[in-house]
Amino acid sequence: MTDTRDNTTDHDFSTRAIHAGQEFDPTTGAVVPPIYLSSTFVQDGIGGFRGGYEYARGGNPTRDSLQTLLASLEGGTHAFSFASGLAAEDALLRAILKPGDHVLMGNDVYGGTHRLVNRMHVPWGVELSTAEMSNPDAARAAIRPGKTRVLWLETPSNPLMKITDIAALVAIGHEAGAIVVVDNTFASPYLQQPLSFGADVVVHSTTKYLGGHSDVLGGAVVTSDEEIAEKVGFLQFGAGAVSSPMEAWLTVRGIKTLAVRMDRHSENAQAIAEAVQPHPAIETVFYPGLESHPGHEIAAKQMRSFGGMLSVALRGGPAAAKKFAEGTSVFQLAESLGGVESLISYPSEMTHASVKGTELAVPENVVRLSVGIEGIDDLLADVTGALDRLA
Repeated sequence: MTDTRDNTTDHDFSTRAIHAGQEFDPTTGAVVPPIYLSSTFVQDGIGGFRGGYEYARGGNPTRDSLQTLLASLEGGTHAFSFASGLAAEDALLRAILKPGDHVLMGNDVYGGTHRLVNRMHVPWGVELSTAEMSNPDAARAAIRPGKTRVLWLETPSNPLMKITDIAALVAIGHEAGAIVVVDNTFASPYLQQPLSFGADVVVHSTTKYLGGHSDVLGGAVVTSDEEIAEKVGFLQFGAGAVSSPMEAWLTVRGIKTLAVRMDRHSENAQAIAEAVQPHPAIETVFYPGLESHPGHEIAAKQMRSFGGMLSVALRGGPAAAKKFAEGTSVFQLAESLGGVESLISYPSEMTHASVKGTELAVPENVVRLSVGIEGIDDLLADVTGALDRLA
């Protein structure tokens, strides 16, 4: 297993985002490291691996550069890059769970995460329940001491933007002997670093803010726990759901501008949240940057700023929500999030369709916005125009 620590830990985040794991090519001096597309590597005699490389599933220099970068940004010692966010989550869960273990997750997690555990791990013998993670007392009451193996947090949550106090839940989880996992996809390591609050593992869909350009699929697991790292590393190699060299390279390219993008995403989302909050078509705005948000103070404590994701509930019910989601032009109707372009979605029938009819069902009057980095005047005109047309 490769230790993915880097030697730039004393540098600013933005510096590390550009330089960690990104040494220039020693042969040509190329500033951008090459993409190693080779599936296999010549050996210096039997078992004489050059740089530890044997076969691309087990290790690839381009993937290693991304993993070093991810570990640096999250403040971990080990990072593992996978073919998708769900592949990363699945590898982690298989690494740390056994039949009879209990998983407790928030009642507003990404639908695909709940589906993964409920449809794939529960039939294997894992038990699953959900709780209101923004309420530490509710989470504590739902934990089964000695049985809860994983406490799964997502903050801000998807799509209702609930905020979980990471440090408080870490204390509750560790008291019960649970491994605390935080899905940091919405915040990105630029805005929030859960390991610094005591979390054991961080997971990402690197497809989203880390890649940042809607042109790459990937996932990641980051930890400083040696035992967890060894188990995840073996599954990455043994099951092989690794990111390809091209996907790894594209993700690295995206991360280099993460800091400046997240600043702009956050500024634009804050402006939109404040502008639409008083609109007569709006029932509720779910954005932690608003002082009216119940998790605002906690978010301000554990996040650098409040991110580019927000959701709104429409007064006109599902019909108004669907009309609004289909009524914008700069905001494009599509799943996913975190790219430079603005996207709008109707979670009940798109990203969270798999949890419809369950306790995780998203209210049918809710629309989710992934606010991009376009000009704010254009974004405001697009959103307010679509809302005005609901009248």
